[in-house]
Amino acid sequence: MSFSDLFDSGFKKRNKNHFAAIVRIAMDDGVISEGEKAFLDRLARNLSISEGDYNQILKDYQSHPINPPMSYDRRLERLYDLARMVYVDHIKGDHEEVLLGKISVGLGFHPENVKYIVDKALTLVSNGVDLDTFKDEMKNMNR
Repeated sequence: MSFSDLFDSGFKKRNKNHFAAIVRIAMDDGVISEGEKAFLDRLARNLSISEGDYNQILKDYQSHPINPPMSYDRRLERLYDLARMVYVDHIKGDHEEVLLGKISVGLGFHPENVKYIVDKALTLVSNGVDLDTFKDEMKNMNR
């Protein structure tokens, strides 16, 4: 096994666990709505989750560990990616913002602040900022 194989398998495993954590959040009310399903479909495609893995994760999402990033910068990077996905896919409406809020809580952001975090993240992404600017603005959003 080559070094690149190790990196690829670790990367794929992390993506699967990240996807399973998002499925778990979507399932918090016991049902995946059509909007959530569409979002999960796009997310699976963007995370290179195979159809077989996708179906297995939907059946058994609770067996995957939830591993929110330990570092604040990594949480912001995941939020940036998810907010860009919401923006690029032109997902509109309160429902998608609620789901992004749930995902943000799952990433480790405080539930009391999540509405402001999601609003700021979507505004920054719609303004076309890069990752470094996004992280700086999110870290200093209370100034």
